[in-house]
Amino acid sequence: MLDLIIKNSLVVLPGCPQKVNVGIQNGKIIYIGEDVLEAEKIIDGSGKILIPGGIEAHAHVWEPMHTGWTKGKEEWLADSEGTTRAALFGGTTCVTSFAFMDVHSKEVIYNVAKAVDSRKEVFKNHSFTHYIFHPVLTGTPSEETIESIKQAIEEGTTSFKVFTTDVTSKQTGVRIETGSMLSIMKVLAENKGILMVHAEDDELVRYMENRLAKEGRNQAYNLNLVHSSLSEGIAFNKVIQLAKEAGSATFFAHVTGRSGIREIKRAQQEGQAVYGEVLHNYLMFCNEDYHKPNGIRFHTYPAMKDAEDRAALWNGLADGTLTMVSTDEYTTPYETKIQGNTVETACGGLNGIETRGIVAFSEGYSKGKISLERFVEIFSTNPAKVLGLYPQKGTIQVGSDADLVLWDPNIEKTVELKDLHQPSDYSIFVGMDVKGWPVTVLLDGKVVIDKGELLGKPTDGRFIKRKMTSEVLNGYYKER
Repeated sequence: MLDLIIKNSLVVLPGCPQKVNVGIQNGKIIYIGEDVLEAEKIIDGSGKILIPGGIEAHAHVWEPMHTGWTKGKEEWLADSEGTTRAALFGGTTCVTSFAFMDVHSKEVIYNVAKAVDSRKEVFKNHSFTHYIFHPVLTGTPSEETIESIKQAIEEGTTSFKVFTTDVTSKQTGVRIETGSMLSIMKVLAENKGILMVHAEDDELVRYMENRLAKEGRNQAYNLNLVHSSLSEGIAFNKVIQLAKEAGSATFFAHVTGRSGIREIKRAQQEGQAVYGEVLHNYLMFCNEDYHKPNGIRFHTYPAMKDAEDRAALWNGLADGTLTMVSTDEYTTPYETKIQGNTVETACGGLNGIETRGIVAFSEGYSKGKISLERFVEIFSTNPAKVLGLYPQKGTIQVGSDADLVLWDPNIEKTVELKDLHQPSDYSIFVGMDVKGWPVTVLLDGKVVIDKGELLGKPTDGRFIKRKMTSEVLNGYYKER
């Protein structure tokens, strides 16, 4: 007898959706077919769509905010329990956060594997979802630090992050040096890892900050003139050339528009393993929204570009140039979020980990911009592949983990703050009309969300060891 069977739903299998039954035993999918087998528990999914649990590839959790955004006050982002609870309600069953070398640990740690271990202790018994980490290398890491990447990969961490900019002139020590980035890429190429890059041209960012300040045009609504399309295009091109030299796979964080998409597409056409994420706020808003009252609430770095860039992002998702939808989760109180009114002090980050799939489903699939299969790819399957979780996660196949979501495509509502479970007092998606909502969530075959009720516990989540496939590392993973 099975532990659980889900019947009568439209199941999004690799290739095409089918109306089949899914059987679960010991947290794994062990049966997919038309037979209704005996089970201790039966879930009737009539009228609903069954998809693999979402994978969030980009979330800042329980880390100190940049004091330039908090007016010098020490302020921390939402903790792992609050963030993963919200993620679970949004249909996300695995969250990727960060392990900064010299930020997240009690003592200064410059060993990548030990930095991951430090973060694992923070999430252990305090996460409603499964969790993984991107270690972040900054500045000029020592040879020993770069060498320790090998140990982290051996222990199941396959993705690593760097910044090509300090983001603002008030922040230092974040930007990776070019030579160090090349060395990191070579280690990753040799040991089957992937590099996630926040790519902007730092010199151009600093130049434009100074220029706008001198001209009296450094109001926050001009952020797109500093964190510009030109800056993105220059930085993407440089990173792609370095990755080609090193033979490494690259994953661009938060692509904002046409210039980044153009560089990614060119590299993909030349056979490079280059992937890109878009944030769901970029799909819904643009630089015009900065001019609204407290318009800084819509901002995260890099800045939003124009309406044509927003349209290009949807096209990039549809044609496969862009690989996934993420959030860059960065949960702040509303008062903190809106207090910076210049390009130097504007607070980055958004609290959107619960609304990621809801927005992508409603605006993408329900409105005909993308297919149902494509929604599942950008929400779950592709991040699982790029991060080294596939096929354990991100797919409905026999042998895969039973992290699953029943989505009701017919629910129509206007998003209200009371609908959300984020540890924050605002959401930029409040007031948005949506169609489609996750109603039942399973983690390891256990029902953890059902009809708006939280049944899961913060002890349910666990650290997942990963391994990259040659398909992803070699650039054979083509979206089109």
